[in-house]
Formats: sequence, structure tokens, C-alpha cells
Amino acid sequence: MKIKINGVDADIQPENEKTVGEVLGALDAWLAGTGHRLSGLTIDGKAVDVQEMGLSFERDIATVDTVDISTSSLLQLAADSLTRTMQDIEDFQGAGYDEKSSFSGKWKESPQGCLLADQYPELFDWTLKAFSGEGCSPQALVTLYEERLRELVDPAGEMGRTTQLVDDICVRLTEFPLDLQTGKDARAAETVSVFSGIAEKLFRIYRVLKIEGSVAEITVENTPVSDYITEFSSTLKELLDAYEKHDTILVGDLAEYEMAPRLRGLHAAILGAVV
Repeated sequence: MKIKINGVDADIQPENEKTVGEVLGALDAWLAGTGHRLSGLTIDGKAVDVQEMGLSFERDIATVDTVDISTSSLLQLAADSLTRTMQDIEDFQGAGYDEKSSFSGKWKESPQGCLLADQYPELFDWTLKAFSGEGCSPQALVTLYEERLRELVDPAGEMGRTTQLVDDICVRLTEFPLDLQTGKDARAAETVSVFSGIAEKLFRIYRVLKIEGSVAEITVENTPVSDYITEFSSTLKELLDAYEKHDTILVGDLAEYEMAPRLRGLHAAILGAVV
């Protein structure tokens, strides 16, 4: 069996694989390391549609002359899935009662639903809840999707737009101990939530920049960013655990002397690499 990738002969021969599905599984695992995913399949010159996938995967490779695999970058697939789901949300809002009742079940089995379940599990869960009449409103969900789409299609620009957010939350982190001491619990809880969201946003943008090759390995305080993010995440977990246990002294120290400077350092390093 001859294997092509995007129409080009690939120097790949099946080893222990017996079916088309096993061959594709091995190729998909290899593609995952390149930032690409399988996006289409042609067998002996005939494009395979979604309904035919199951039977095609079961075919013995001895019965196949040529398999031509189409690939797309994971970033492009993710952007397409976000765009399609925003259209799904619009369709949901205009659907009748009976159609809405089955909307979430159909959506989670769609290509965009499956990809989001793998790459954006929190978005997937929020979307299912919205389609089930729970959680945030469809309008709020669209706003969230638009933000995630900007991170994918313009990560450098979105990174620049986080500067004021980082400055503001770092000021609030330095005020965090006083908020706890003076009983401003609602403001303290909001600070923790906003800080966590901004940190996760920086992690996501850096990941996109790495996948698209816009930045090489950079360092923060002589530490590779990948290691710095691991340390950052560990300290963030320590802060959240201390907050849940109402350890105000530890929470205050971590917020003011650990998380604020770490967030500034991470933001400056990533922004400096793309400017």
C-alpha cells in the first residue's frame, strides 16, 4: 500500500498495522508531534466522508492500493472549530424548542465538538451547558469564543492587549493582603479569579506562539519559559490551596511577593520575544 500525505508520496510503509484505521492511528500519533492533525482521507482516489469513516478504518490494507491523507495545522483546525461553533451558537438561538432539546447531543458529536473536547475541554463543557440551558448565556459564550479566536489568529497582538490587564491585576495582588485583613472578601475572591484567568491566557498565547514558530525558547530570570510556567503553576496551586484554607498570611505573601512579580516577568519575557 502506498501512503501519500497532502498528495505527496511519503516514505512510509506499514509495519505491524493490518487495517487502514491502524495505519491512520500510527500516523496521527506521529503528526501530533508536528502540530498537525489528520483532516481528510482519500482511498484509491475516492474521498471518504464522515459516514464512511468507520467502514474505511476496518479495511484490510491488502485491499488498498493508495491512501492519501490530508493534514491541517492544529491551530487552523482549532480556529475553524471555534468559528463553526460560534455559528452553531447562532443557530441554537434561532432554533425551535424541539430542536434545542437535542442540540447539545448533536453538537458534541460534530467535528468541531470533538476537537474542542480534546483541545479546549473547559470551552466544550461550557458550550454543552449553554446548549442545555445551563451556565452562561449564548451571548457571553460568543464573547469568550471571540477572545480565544483572537489568541489563535493574532497571538502577538493579543499578547500586547494583555499589558494593561497584567498591570491592573498586579496592583490588586499587592493590595490583596489588605483586602483579606479588612474583610473585603468579594474583592479578594474576584482578584483570585481574574489573576488565574490572566495567567492561563498567557500560557495559552505562549503555546500558540511556540506551535506556529513565532518564538524560540526564551527565558525568564535565567529559567526556560516552559520550566518557569511549571513553577508558576505550582505556586499558583499553592496560593489557591491556601486561599481555600483561609490561610490569609500565606495567601498574602504568595500574592504580593511571588505571583505579582512572576506574572510581570512572564508577561515581559513573552511580549519581548514577539515585539
